[in-house]
Amino acid sequence: MKQMIRMLSILLCATLFMMGSAPQATHAASGWTWAPHFWSHASAAPSSYYAVPGGQSIGIKLHAQGVLVVGYHFIHQGKVSLSPAQRAHVRIGDMITSIDGQPVNAIEQVTQCVNNAAALHRTATFHVIRQKAPLAIHVKPEFDDDSGGYRIGLFIRDTASGVGTLSFYLPKTNQFGALGHVITDVDTGEPILGRGQIVHASVTSIERGESGQPGEKRGSFVNDHRVLGTIEDNHEFGVFGRLMSPPGDTVLNKPIEVARLEQVHAGPAQLLTVISGQRVESFRVMVVRTLRQDHPESKGLVIKVVDPVLLAKTGGIVQGMSGSPLLQDGRLIGAVTHVFVNDPTQGYGIYALWMVQKAVHIHLQHPREAA
Repeated sequence: MKQMIRMLSILLCATLFMMGSAPQATHAASGWTWAPHFWSHASAAPSSYYAVPGGQSIGIKLHAQGVLVVGYHFIHQGKVSLSPAQRAHVRIGDMITSIDGQPVNAIEQVTQCVNNAAALHRTATFHVIRQKAPLAIHVKPEFDDDSGGYRIGLFIRDTASGVGTLSFYLPKTNQFGALGHVITDVDTGEPILGRGQIVHASVTSIERGESGQPGEKRGSFVNDHRVLGTIEDNHEFGVFGRLMSPPGDTVLNKPIEVARLEQVHAGPAQLLTVISGQRVESFRVMVVRTLRQDHPESKGLVIKVVDPVLLAKTGGIVQGMSGSPLLQDGRLIGAVTHVFVNDPTQGYGIYALWMVQKAVHIHLQHPREAA
């Protein structure tokens, strides 16, 4: 049975589709960690990359490397309300990686560790990651009158799932890139550090976008027991990993050249995406502006939807469309990433070169035979 879900962009607070309020110049991306030997300048990047454009809808299952704290739950002892974890200075956004030396990756494991500590009437040692720094925090479970059990007073999350768009894959290694930006948690706004899987997905309906109210795609997983690929990195330029089976037909089922930055120009282009079912279609857009970038950044292109069919169906760019590949002059030039809230016909894109180089970088770090 297909499980109906809202788009990841809604479940994760527009994390599949971070929205901008108006066109603006780009700023340097933070947290840049790629190996410096990949390039010293945009023009120095290799020109021989070839990739198969995507456009397919994919289901995403992302598992955190630990358990994320997303809120406080207040227990009751008589007339007193408290959260033991908050009192111990556990913060929203902390990633719990272990408790009393036991690694935790699931909510059930946290529950078991808390119950073990409560049974011995002792404090539990939480090891957390906070803003990339490891910390040890001591939390003592307290009795909750309402539930009749011991609690630490936290809301936690270990997984995220939804539907997005495949941007490309590299035929020689089966490495893929999707979405065009990082997935963050709906409550904390923090990037979700972890790995996961992608599966086939289908678009079931579309809420049309209007000025001030961006629309969205809605979809469902298809054969979610069949893994299409593995997610190896949730990066500010998208999710990256390796395909385990073919992603299905698209408009171009062959590799095409990945454009160098100087080859991308203002003018007509194509956007590949799904607006119904699993069929990838090509729609006309205009590259309004290209932004000079001497190093990898997220917002490189300003695009405008001009295709009457897409405008009639979606109103322009909608949530869930991020990752949709952009083609120009027979080359892969980028992927959609943002929509302008006040004008949903326009939005930003990321240069495909940056995404492809990230995929290559992952393959070089973890070389494997192509599936």
